[in-house]
Amino acid sequence: MISVTNKRLTARVPEQLRGERLDRGLAIIFPDFSRTQIKNWILDGQVTVDGHPMRPRDRLAGGENIEIDATLEADTAWSAQDLPLHVVYQDEDLMVVDKTAGRVVHPGAGNPDHTLVNALLYYAPELDSVPRAGLIHRLDKDTSGLLVVARHRVAHKRLVEQLQARAVRREYEAIVTGVMIAGGTVDAAIGRHPVHRTRMAVMAGGRPAVTHYRVLERFRNHTYIRIRLETGRTHQIRVHMTSIGYPILGDPVYGGGRRTFRYASDVCRQLVENFGRQALHAVMLGLTHPRTGVWMEWRSALPADMTGLLEALREDAAPVS
Repeated sequence: MISVTNKRLTARVPEQLRGERLDRGLAIIFPDFSRTQIKNWILDGQVTVDGHPMRPRDRLAGGENIEIDATLEADTAWSAQDLPLHVVYQDEDLMVVDKTAGRVVHPGAGNPDHTLVNALLYYAPELDSVPRAGLIHRLDKDTSGLLVVARHRVAHKRLVEQLQARAVRREYEAIVTGVMIAGGTVDAAIGRHPVHRTRMAVMAGGRPAVTHYRVLERFRNHTYIRIRLETGRTHQIRVHMTSIGYPILGDPVYGGGRRTFRYASDVCRQLVENFGRQALHAVMLGLTHPRTGVWMEWRSALPADMTGLLEALREDAAPVS
């Protein structure tokens, strides 16, 4: 199986690489890694040159200091664990699971087990021979909802190709802070934050990212929205919504801190302030079946914590008779 670790790589660019493209030069400096891997790190904002991000095609001057926050994949044994797993569909080629909030997807630093992958390996041991235990995409720990899992390598390859071609339909529902006037589209590249390296940010030179959103319901201080992804960058929805001034309610990283609002009831105020995660749920997943070629869709109802919050916001917004 594959696990992911992080490592800081540093080097000084030799003078003989003056004029060389950044991605080519780094492939020479770090011969243990492919040029494709290095290019991906650059596009993800994981590479800085004298403290600044650059593009793969930018030229080296010689003498610069290079730092790479490298995401490394290494072979390791992921254990199968008998954990709760909600499978909403399965056949010989794929599975669709409904992840609960609070469940980490992959084992990693700080979360060596009790992840979704550990549960999948127990439920379907054949996933041990499929890259990343068959997972085609991921959700953040505190985002709930639908994920597709390939049960063999051929299905994995075909589903990854669909994802790369933007042919997989992924829709979410969220509660954001602030009252939106209308829906719209955020088309803004996302890369690794130049200072806070565990965070992502809208930035020039990042990877293209497109998020569509529409208003479902407005409240006194918040808005209930539907979101459709064209791309699937790390933290994309959370970063894009924050970039336009409407962060996901409860987001501990991109939420912008606690805001002071007036509510009609203390109950509503307490529910909002104590909501324990980002209010984001993957409600719909659609794709072409990798064997049959038939379009398939699955839907997931909002979890109880989000429906309870919506009920409180509705009551808070209702006119007093």
